[in-house]
Amino acid sequence: MEYGLIGEKLGHSYSKQIHELLADYAYEIHPVAKDDFDSFMKKREFKAINVTIPYKQDVIPYLGELDQSAKTIGAVNTIVNRDGILYGYNTDYIGFVYTLKKFKIDVSNKKVLVLGNGGASKAVLAALRDLNAGTILIVKYKEEKGTITYEEAAANHSDAQIIINTSPVGMYPNTGVSPIDLAPYSSLEAAVDLIYNPLETKFLADAAKKGVLAVNGLPMLVAQAKYASEFFTSTSITDDTIEPICKKIEQMMKDNIDTHTK
Repeated sequence: MEYGLIGEKLGHSYSKQIHELLADYAYEIHPVAKDDFDSFMKKREFKAINVTIPYKQDVIPYLGELDQSAKTIGAVNTIVNRDGILYGYNTDYIGFVYTLKKFKIDVSNKKVLVLGNGGASKAVLAALRDLNAGTILIVKYKEEKGTITYEEAAANHSDAQIIINTSPVGMYPNTGVSPIDLAPYSSLEAAVDLIYNPLETKFLADAAKKGVLAVNGLPMLVAQAKYASEFFTSTSITDDTIEPICKKIEQMMKDNIDTHTK
C-alpha cells in the first residue's frame, strides 16, 4: 500500500473515492486489527496514510516528528513517511473549522456540549478553544475525570446552544440510535455530527425536528482529506474542490441506498 486509510472497522468509509477525486494516486481502505497494529506501524510499508478509530492516539509513539497542531491536540489522523521517518499531522482540526465556517456556526461565548472524548473529540475541543467557545463540556456515558454524564448534562446544562457528536453512536451499520435525548435542550441553535454515514443520523434528525441547524460530518471529512492530500503530495489544492466532491459523495451514498433497497 502506498496511500490509504487504517482503522479497525472501515466498511462505512468513502475515503477512497474522496482521495481519488482529489489527487492522482490510488488510495486503499486497509483495516488493521488491534493484534496487527504494532507490526503494521513498525514495518512502515506506506508513503502516506490517514488514521481513524481507534488509532489516532495509538500511532503517536511510532512517529519521528509531530507538527505543532498534532502535538497540541494529542491525536494524529495523517502520517507521511519521508525516508523512513514518520511525520504526524492532524487535519481533523482544520476540517472541523472549515465546517463551522461553511455553515456560519459561531461558537464564541456559547455553551457547547461535546459528546465523546476519543481521538476525534480532541481536534474538536482544540478548535472550540481557539474559536473562543464559552463553556465547553465533554459528555460521556460513564463518570470520568473532566467529563459529565448525559444525566448531568440534561439536568444542569439544558441551556447548551451547540451540541457536537464525536462518538460513533448512530454510525452505519448501527443506525437509528442517538447518543443524546434532545428534548430538554430548548436553547439549542446547532447540532453537528462528525458521522457522515448515514448522512442523517437520528441525532441530526431529532435536531432538525426541533428546527435546529443540523450538519453532518461529510464536509469535515472531505475538507480534512483535502488538507491531508496536500501533505501527501506536497502540493496545494484549492478549497473550491471541497463542495463539488461533497455533492458527488452524497450522490454515491444515495445511489447505494437506492441499490440496496430495490
